[in-house]
Amino acid sequence: MTGSTRTPLNAKQATEVVADPWRVVADKLVAGYRTGSMVRGLEFVTRIVDAAEEANHHPDIDLRYGSVHLALTTHSAHQLTEADVALANRITGIAAEMALEKLVGPVTAIELAIDALDIGAIRPFWQAVLGYSDGNDRELAELADPTGRLPSVWFQQMDEARPQRNRIHFDLCLPHDEVHERLQAAITAGGQLLSDEFAPAWWILADPEGNEICLCTWQERD
Repeated sequence: MTGSTRTPLNAKQATEVVADPWRVVADKLVAGYRTGSMVRGLEFVTRIVDAAEEANHHPDIDLRYGSVHLALTTHSAHQLTEADVALANRITGIAAEMALEKLVGPVTAIELAIDALDIGAIRPFWQAVLGYSDGNDRELAELADPTGRLPSVWFQQMDEARPQRNRIHFDLCLPHDEVHERLQAAITAGGQLLSDEFAPAWWILADPEGNEICLCTWQERD
C-alpha cells in the first residue's frame, strides 16, 4: 500500500488488495478464524490488539468459544481506507503464524429496512422502541444499536401507499462472489425472484407467502 494509511478505498479496490479470508460486506472488511478454544482465541485476540495499537487502528472483535470474528472500517472516514486493508493483512499474517484456519460459514451482515411515506414521523418511534441511536453521517435516516451488536435500521422513501406489499424487509449483505449461489438456494427452497432490476447491487426475493428480503453486494454502489 502506498500513500496515507487513511486514503479512501472503494469496495472493488479493497477486494483486489486484501488477503484471504477477508471479504467486503456492506462497508466493512470482515473475516472469521477457527481457534478451537477460548484460550487460543484469547491469544489470537491479544496479538491482534498489539498490532492494532501499533497501527493506531482498531477492529471490532467478537471472541467466541471456538472462533474469532473480525470487522474493519475507518469510522472517521465512514468508509474503507488503506488502514483497514493494512491491518487486515497483518491479522492474516498473525493467523498464519498461529496456524489458524479461516472459519467456514456465511460471511454476512443483516439490516432491517422499513418503507415509509413520512420517515420523519415514524423514525422517532423506532428509535425509542429499539433504544437505538442516530446512525452515521452517510445514512441520515439510519438508526444503529449503540452496542454495535444488533442489526441497523434504515428507512426507504415511499412515493405512495402500498397496502398489499410487505413494508418491512431484511437486507442481507454478503460477498459478491457468493450471492448467486445463495440466490439459487433461496429459489430452490421455494422462494421467488421479484426483481433483479438493480442487480448486482441487490436482488429482491420473497418467500412463498410474499415476505421480502434483498440480497445485497457492494457492486455498482460506488
